[in-house]
Amino acid sequence: MSDAHVFRPEERPLFTGSPFSPSHTGRRRLAYFAFGLFLGATSTFGNALTTVNTGVIAGPLGLYAAEAAALPAIYVAMNATANLTLVKARAQFGIPQVTCVMLALYALIGLVQFFHTSFLATAILRAASGLAAGAIITLGIYYLMQALPPKAKPLGAVIGIGLPQIGTPLARMVPVDVLTQNGLWGSHAIEVALALFTFAIILLLPLPPSEKSKAFAPLDALTIVLATAGLVLFCQVIGQGRTLWWTDTPWLGVALAVAIPMLTAAFLIETHRKDPLVHFEWIGSWGILRFAAVALVMRLALAEQTYGAVGLLTLGGLNNDQLRLLFVVVAIAMFVGIIAAALTLSERRLPWQVLVAALIIAGGAWLDSDATNLTRPAQLILSQAMIGFGTTLFVGPALLYGFLRMIQRGGDHLVSFVVTFSITQNVGGLMGSALLGTLQTIWARGAANVLAADMLASDPQTAARISSDAASLAGALVDPAQRATQGAGLLGRALGREAAIIAFTDTFRLVAILALATALFIIVNIVMSRRHTGDPA
Repeated sequence: MSDAHVFRPEERPLFTGSPFSPSHTGRRRLAYFAFGLFLGATSTFGNALTTVNTGVIAGPLGLYAAEAAALPAIYVAMNATANLTLVKARAQFGIPQVTCVMLALYALIGLVQFFHTSFLATAILRAASGLAAGAIITLGIYYLMQALPPKAKPLGAVIGIGLPQIGTPLARMVPVDVLTQNGLWGSHAIEVALALFTFAIILLLPLPPSEKSKAFAPLDALTIVLATAGLVLFCQVIGQGRTLWWTDTPWLGVALAVAIPMLTAAFLIETHRKDPLVHFEWIGSWGILRFAAVALVMRLALAEQTYGAVGLLTLGGLNNDQLRLLFVVVAIAMFVGIIAAALTLSERRLPWQVLVAALIIAGGAWLDSDATNLTRPAQLILSQAMIGFGTTLFVGPALLYGFLRMIQRGGDHLVSFVVTFSITQNVGGLMGSALLGTLQTIWARGAANVLAADMLASDPQTAARISSDAASLAGALVDPAQRATQGAGLLGRALGREAAIIAFTDTFRLVAILALATALFIIVNIVMSRRHTGDPA
């Protein structure tokens, strides 16, 4: 559509930097919708390939698995802070210009990986991936909104923010052998191809133009640098604390000691500016704190799927190739959750949608709390489908709830809202895995001590188990003493595995309690709001 086209008042965007909304032909609407679905579903796919395969990619990079955990944390930090820059950049330079720059940077760094693979190069790629994902998610929402009539445009936001959740289960369906061909060429090829395909979409079916204006202020750059650097360090601490262990690794404390002053400095700058980039006084209001708390706790609970269920199955010796059917079902459940959120969407129902999502997630986590060492993917299909459904039923309405509160304050609060929501979802997910992983480790040690205390060498059952394990090694070891020693070792490993499973079931119960507590909090707020204002939110 030509920039010379004269747009009607009702076609103007709510915010500078957003595209106009002219009427389109049915074919063009369908194309916008199809491309919007693709952009949403693939926006996080490249990084998800790394996140769900950190143990696999560590080898080609020459890293320990604990060191490879730094890569997803870099993505999280960059994606969480991307909109500090992207919202104003779109307003000042335009949507296609900003998005194409992000994609070109992402694709170029991805191409470098074919010729030079190292931890530093991969870390830079993950940072570029975080920035690009922030741009692509927003682009997907805009494409979906162009496909919908004016009254249905909020559905574009609900669908567009729900689709990126599907990236992780989709990534678990990709065979490991495909990713690790010729080192990590398969993984790099997928990322570069997605970036270039998105580039082609922008050129083939561009969005309508947007209004532009000078948006950046000189102090914005300082806030962005301080906040991004501080959050990168903070995410490294959170992401690696449970693997390197919090009290055993001095540099974690140093990183945290540097991150806190950086984030504090960014906060002080923003609270003392006349026209701040981030409105902390609004974020600190009761309504937004309540919104952020619910969004954060829900994302903590959703770590049950990304860390808890996968960790339990991995403990049984399974890898992604053996979890494919489970995550096919999870992806379908997530898509159904998006449809349910869209079909039941209304401003008055938003708190109820989040409430139902919390109860479904609690139910799924509670079902998992009966897991044993015989639990396999087939036994987790129902519970994980429930959690997948709850994920996408929650995230869209939560975004729209916060967006409506932001609209009441004006467009200058857009950066504040988007960054707040992004941090609760991105950093919240990382914190959820860290919390559950830490508690699982502590509880596993406690359970192992309890089990070991009841297992005496003089106990006939213990002696019989050691003898049985030793006999199973007769074909490999001739020396009876060696067999007895190895038999005791096998028993010790079995004890450790049982203790870990007990700890996982305890974390599932904790997640269920967190989700139920969130549901109760929402109910209390609905009742209080109705009593005071008649507003269900």
